[in-house]
Amino acid sequence: MRPGAIAAALALAGATPAAAQSALPDWSGVWELVGGTLFDRATAEPPEARAGDPWARQHPPYNAEWEARYRANIERVAADRFPDPVTTCGTPVGFPRVMQVVDGYEFVVTPAQTWILTENGPNVVRIYTDGRGHLAEEDIWPTYTGDSVGHWDGDTLVFTTIGLRGEDGTIVDRTGAVLSGQSRGTTRLRKREDGMMEAVITIEDPVALTAPWTVTKTYRKLPGDVRIMDYACAENNRNPVDPATGRTLTLGADGKPIDAGYGEPGAD
Repeated sequence: MRPGAIAAALALAGATPAAAQSALPDWSGVWELVGGTLFDRATAEPPEARAGDPWARQHPPYNAEWEARYRANIERVAADRFPDPVTTCGTPVGFPRVMQVVDGYEFVVTPAQTWILTENGPNVVRIYTDGRGHLAEEDIWPTYTGDSVGHWDGDTLVFTTIGLRGEDGTIVDRTGAVLSGQSRGTTRLRKREDGMMEAVITIEDPVALTAPWTVTKTYRKLPGDVRIMDYACAENNRNPVDPATGRTLTLGADGKPIDAGYGEPGAD
């Protein structure tokens, strides 16, 4: 078999010649997020705020309409009524939230694709680096994680993400920040000289934002023989079903249903 044919066969099989593989960065191991799950810590209010804390917020460059939506969501978070789809077990956290989840990360780098895998979720981002473009407008449909394509700029992976679900699924974090289905993310992912992984994420959204929103996330490599484990929460799905209506009930912090009308005669 000719060398060119061998290379093509290896590529189809998911393998690569040693020379091509050696040009890619070594991002092996298990990594963890540094700094908590509030997306934009540089604009956090209060500065030590955590995503999900009552009244915690950040300051995306929202227009007036979407700032009002964000404030309404902050109120819902404070009342423990924010409809976060991640609470439905098995739902992907989506982009850009996938860049800031707890537990471990793995980065699988090949010439044709790079995968971002998270233990929490689980979540998978597939970034195509084989020269293809984004799906055509008539072929793409909104998903939680979107469609990501990229290229290598030296040892930095630059990729764009489009095709997101929008307000009902593109949840930035538990402060209640959301994006529209027209949002577009550009991420520059690299391993710094100090050994930390860095993701600089710029969000553009002509519907919700008045300017690009740029946030930097960092990750540290965990020492030793750390492994990613199964993450399966469906076995502990405690939300009961109302026998009278068949609805899945939402439980409050005390473990009791908080649904309006539950327990009242004739409630539906």
